[in-house]
Amino acid sequence: MPSFNIGFVIFPDLTLLDFTGPLQVLSRVPGTTTHIVAKSAAPVSSDCGVGLVPTHTFANCPPLDLICVPGGNLGVVDAFCDRDTVEFVRRQARSAKYVTSVCTGAIILGVAGLLKGRRATTHWAFVDLLPLVGATHEKARVVQDGNVITAAGVSSGIDFAFTAAAEIAGEAAARAIQLGIEYDPAPPFDSGSPDKASPAIKSAVIAQGYDKSLSAYRAGLERAARL
Repeated sequence: MPSFNIGFVIFPDLTLLDFTGPLQVLSRVPGTTTHIVAKSAAPVSSDCGVGLVPTHTFANCPPLDLICVPGGNLGVVDAFCDRDTVEFVRRQARSAKYVTSVCTGAIILGVAGLLKGRRATTHWAFVDLLPLVGATHEKARVVQDGNVITAAGVSSGIDFAFTAAAEIAGEAAARAIQLGIEYDPAPPFDSGSPDKASPAIKSAVIAQGYDKSLSAYRAGLERAARL
């Protein structure tokens, strides 16, 4: 049986867990081959200083059955304003069985024209951007609309990966992977979503720079529209 090709598109300053969370799950799906794809073969820096080494470039990546685009902060703006990155995602999506994203990676899918008329999600601080790329926001950790699967912020990518694993190999295989990595979350605090966090906590998080990031995304979307 031919291998099911899973590809992650990486770019400078991506959020590490957006990538490594789904990678850890999907790399364990039976009958799959994982590809880590970047514009060039040079190591790619993540937002927390860990360098990532691509296995393929846009030029030599094989056709992907599942393409996943992680998010990041301002690195995403540079990615969706890069013609080569957007065109690679668009080209691979034409034949992929599943087109997916984590966090603000959804905006890259949107700029590539892959979210038009779709229900989708992204990080809670950026959901207002989804209509700008033709999507309708659905409030959920994982949203599936046809062959497009989007995950909300960062850690939601792990939940997305189990959804995708079940699609590819069946629920039993996904459950086995879940047990294998002992994914049984029981966080010590109940503030993992804006609906649960106190106003003070939410304000503190926004004060970390989300307003500036949103402005940068909006400006980037205007620039990307002119490419």
